[in-house]
Amino acid sequence: MPRGRSPGYQLQRETILARAGELFAKNGYTATSMNEVAEACGVSKPALYHYVRDKHQLLAEIAEAHIARLLALIAEVDAALPAPEQRLRRLIDAFLAAYAGSQAEHRVLTEDVRFLAPAEKKRVLGGQRRVVAAFAEAIVAIRPELAAASLQKPLAMLLFGMMNWMFTWLQPTGELSHADLAPVVADLFFGGVGAVRAPAPRIPPLNNGDSRCPSQETPSSPPASRRRPRSATSRTPTSTSA
Repeated sequence: MPRGRSPGYQLQRETILARAGELFAKNGYTATSMNEVAEACGVSKPALYHYVRDKHQLLAEIAEAHIARLLALIAEVDAALPAPEQRLRRLIDAFLAAYAGSQAEHRVLTEDVRFLAPAEKKRVLGGQRRVVAAFAEAIVAIRPELAAASLQKPLAMLLFGMMNWMFTWLQPTGELSHADLAPVVADLFFGGVGAVRAPAPRIPPLNNGDSRCPSQETPSSPPASRRRPRSATSRTPTSTSA
């Protein structure tokens, strides 16, 4: 008969995930060893493997748990059936409050998802797409006419651009907190979204056999022969980390 888990098993496991997230956020996933995770948790390395299979499992569970919390926040806000503007404001408040308490997990999600296995990455990115879709729906409920120009997702990504990278400059012990800045982000977004105009419809170029259109190069872009190729190691933004 298999031996049951001790009452403190789940608590210890949550502690391990939290400490690992802090180390990944501080040093990077690839630069963090399981020895360092064990030391940070105050357990031996063999004891650490009693709770997790390997470092890869730590990364996957940290990322998936963070996305699950964000999706739960969306469900909680939507359960109250708020009016369109209040819905988006509450989502912004809820997400920045969550980010304030999980900056390590948020940083891991925005920077280390690329190290996940394909199936795990698919689950995480699928969750991120659901998060973005919820914000896009909230935006288009305020400006329904923008849906015709398919602007709801780009506007959601611009909003996430304000929220997601706050950890790079906002000091936890500074004069302003996430709670202080949540209404600022909302006011800034609402002050601008009312002025958004849908772009004019594109006119497809005529295919008249010309080898090249003179307008292909803009004044601000270098000729094709002088453009530097994109680095193979450059990071591709994830759905909610544009």
